[in-house]
Amino acid sequence: MRIAFYAPLKPPDHPVPSGDRRLARLFLDALDLAGHEPFVASTLRAYDETGARQREIAGDAEQTGDALLRRWRDAPQTAPDLWFTYHLYYKAPDWLGPRLSAALGIPYVVAEASHAAKRAGGPWDSGHRAVVAALRRADAVLGVNPADRDGVLPLLADPRRWIALPPFLDARAYRTPSRPPGGTVRLVAVAMMRPGDKLASYRLLGKALAELGDLDWSLELVGDGAARAEVEAALRPVGARTRYRGACDQNGVRAALAEADLFVWPAINEAFGMALLEAQASGLPAVAGASGGIDAIVADGETGRLAPPGDAAAFSEAVRRLIVDGAARARMGRAAAAKVRREHDLPAAAARLDAVLRQLRPGRAA
Repeated sequence: MRIAFYAPLKPPDHPVPSGDRRLARLFLDALDLAGHEPFVASTLRAYDETGARQREIAGDAEQTGDALLRRWRDAPQTAPDLWFTYHLYYKAPDWLGPRLSAALGIPYVVAEASHAAKRAGGPWDSGHRAVVAALRRADAVLGVNPADRDGVLPLLADPRRWIALPPFLDARAYRTPSRPPGGTVRLVAVAMMRPGDKLASYRLLGKALAELGDLDWSLELVGDGAARAEVEAALRPVGARTRYRGACDQNGVRAALAEADLFVWPAINEAFGMALLEAQASGLPAVAGASGGIDAIVADGETGRLAPPGDAAAFSEAVRRLIVDGAARARMGRAAAAKVRREHDLPAAAARLDAVLRQLRPGRAA
């Protein structure tokens, strides 16, 4: 099928790297691997940080939609057989997909959608209502984060339209650590340095690691951003143990993971975290905060340790145990790599995705 792909939060070619951009690109790869013909229908960004631009963005989307419909009606052979939207929520709703799929008479599929009734009537009310409308129209909703299920399910015309699809990556691109056991235990974290939840995670990380001064470890940080100074202040208590790699491309991230022994990230208010999935693909055990769908990636006691969200003391103790116990780190690292290849690898995701899409009857309206 020819598939129109749209990511309202961040288009796949956005210059700023993030887990969201990474997964958008992986969905394109999975659709292609499944034998379909995906193309980016629009790069219109629907993200509204404050709620003040919703009307403006909706107007831009109307003009964009009009142009796409004219193009496809003038050249029907280029029109899509299915519309696929990746990641919509109240701050970044899908203003394009529901309208265009209805106009063309094609299936409308959504991946990673979230809905919270508390957003009704607030600053993002129109975005909230647009998400509700999109979910009511959707022919299938692929649930990447299991924590989203309860909010989305009541809006679906048929509960069977919710289909779980674990987050995924191409496991072949990652290599497991080759360092011999013993010596300084190398911790690594990979995350953008930006205000809000990311900065809160860095601050908790600094607080937790400051309690481990009696152990032999170092910390490598991969990432950069507007909150770099605040991150450095948060990690100041651990002093010279910390090395800043800055922003890295995918090859740089993979290299940093391959050189490490343990991935550490508090994951405050995170959905699932692509960096955690990449770490596990690299054969690293992880200590993480148990937010959102993190437990779908990190199996507590099997591939790493989970701490209650925001609990610096519990996080610190979990890191301590895995610094001290090299055998447990090795065992959990092997289990992590095996779990990714079994449950989160690109070919498996492509097969699951293809099975869902082929159940939907394509065909444009006359």
